[in-house]
Amino acid sequence: CPAIDACESSNGGCSSKAECRRTTPGNRACVCRAGYTGDGIVCIEINPCLVNNGGCDRNAECTQTGPNQAVCNCLKGYSGDGKTCTYISLCSQNNGGCSEFAICNDTELAERTCTCKPNYIGDGFKCRGNIFKELLRNSNTSRFYFHLEALSIRDISGPGPFTLFVPRTDVLNSDPRVKDWTAKGMMPQVLRYHMVGCANLLYKDLTAITNITSLQGDLIHISYSQNSLVLNNKAEIILSDAVGTNGVIHVINQILVP
Repeated sequence: CPAIDACESSNGGCSSKAECRRTTPGNRACVCRAGYTGDGIVCIEINPCLVNNGGCDRNAECTQTGPNQAVCNCLKGYSGDGKTCTYISLCSQNNGGCSEFAICNDTELAERTCTCKPNYIGDGFKCRGNIFKELLRNSNTSRFYFHLEALSIRDISGPGPFTLFVPRTDVLNSDPRVKDWTAKGMMPQVLRYHMVGCANLLYKDLTAITNITSLQGDLIHISYSQNSLVLNNKAEIILSDAVGTNGVIHVINQILVP
């Protein structure tokens, strides 16, 4: 008599996810296929993510893609292959977008704070120090700085506060009188006429006064009309309120003459 094949019909009663194996005549064994678990009659897909996060890093997400198959993806704020994830420090690249004169601190994932270093003030993204040094960092005011350096004028390097009215670089470069003042030794007086001591006067403060005394000794007359501040009826403030640790810088479009 031929042996009865227990697997011949309906996979031997095994799960569709199982293999039916003939044993002795009329008997069989059900074995779940790779990626499945169970008694062979019932086979369930193995989810590797349920045990030890599927072998992924603790800072990664495990996602099942098939029977006993998964992928690992690093969480936001981390980088790597998913098996190993490293915290991404925002501050490690370009100082986190903070000013070069600021301290960058990682706070939370993908977040950081910017704080100006000692002897600098600002919001952390823009930090300014002593206004004497700040003159050099701005192309609009750098020529004024070089004139001060050439004449060893350091009045505004002290604690202040000071208010500066700085002729824009192109104005100082193009005015023929500068060369004549320098030759006659008058340049120190001209430069000091653009400085005000013992006062940190912002644009809004200047709109409320009519004159101030310069370090040179002469008065600077101030008028406000048509939303513009004008000094000595000719020099207009075109950039204002560059606040440093010891004062404020305003850029003007003409040279003030005492």
